[in-house]
Amino acid sequence: MMKKLSGILMMSVLGAGLVMGGCSNSASSGASKTGSGSNKSASNEEVKVSVVLKALNSEYWKLVQRGAMDAGKKDGITVEVMGPSAETDVQKQVTLIQDQITNNVNALVVAPSQPATVLNVLQQANRNKIPVILADTDANYSEKVSFVGTGNLVAGQEGGKYMANKLHKGDKVAIIRGALGDKTHDDRSNGAEKALKAAGINVVTIQPADSDRAKAMNVMQNILQSNPKIKAVFVTSEDMALGALRAVQSKNSKVMVVGFDGTSEGLNSIKEGGLDAEVAQDPYKIGYMAVDAAVKAIHGQSVDKRIDSGANVITKENVDESLSKIKQYVGN
Repeated sequence: MMKKLSGILMMSVLGAGLVMGGCSNSASSGASKTGSGSNKSASNEEVKVSVVLKALNSEYWKLVQRGAMDAGKKDGITVEVMGPSAETDVQKQVTLIQDQITNNVNALVVAPSQPATVLNVLQQANRNKIPVILADTDANYSEKVSFVGTGNLVAGQEGGKYMANKLHKGDKVAIIRGALGDKTHDDRSNGAEKALKAAGINVVTIQPADSDRAKAMNVMQNILQSNPKIKAVFVTSEDMALGALRAVQSKNSKVMVVGFDGTSEGLNSIKEGGLDAEVAQDPYKIGYMAVDAAVKAIHGQSVDKRIDSGANVITKENVDESLSKIKQYVGN
């Protein structure tokens, strides 16, 4: 049995307003570590938590990474964060998870790109008695300790309600979403569609763009061509929203674009009059709370099955506050 770590500290994480899913494909493969804290004596057996994200080098995933590593420092454990070069590289993510199981880590935090695809390897973790915390995106894995992340269905509904309040009954809108089969984007899209339809708004098309900015621009161009009377588009990630915005601006169109995630690029676009709004997650909080849950699981402590990191709709009225929080988290 491992010796119980002493001096596990709890950090009071700043509240919701950041966001979250997210989900950008502009990440690179790699890993980063934070060493065990000074409160861990040399005689104690090392405790290691591996965090496997969908990708690594977008601001969203960097904020998740920062939260995870800060939690590791406070808890006096080693945290290693890694991810493939793109969210679509699902097999690479599976390989990374398998490697961490082989390394016999004490716990795993996983943000699954395609939940169904990682189930077999997560079952392998269960057989090896490695607790698993799912972060950002949930999966139908009954042995998980907890899911930590945004309530994406509810958050999508909030985005849809915001749009509906700006539109009129019967107006036509579109939804651009991430890869088919990604539950995060399923929930965001379904939530927005539900709220829009409930308000009498006509959702004329829902198109995937695989969390890719260039694809989203092309998809939006096609939507504008085939639906010239469209009034707004809800987009389930920030990168795609910025691509859709580029298509709208190239047509000098007045179509409202509402995104999802709330990292600094999208928030600055809101501030400058580009995006109309974003549903903002708190990726730092997701990373921190997931590692904190992993530490509790390692020591046999109670962990809530569902830990909601929260989400807010960000507009020009509150964008400065959200940008300030990002600067505080990442130090620039």
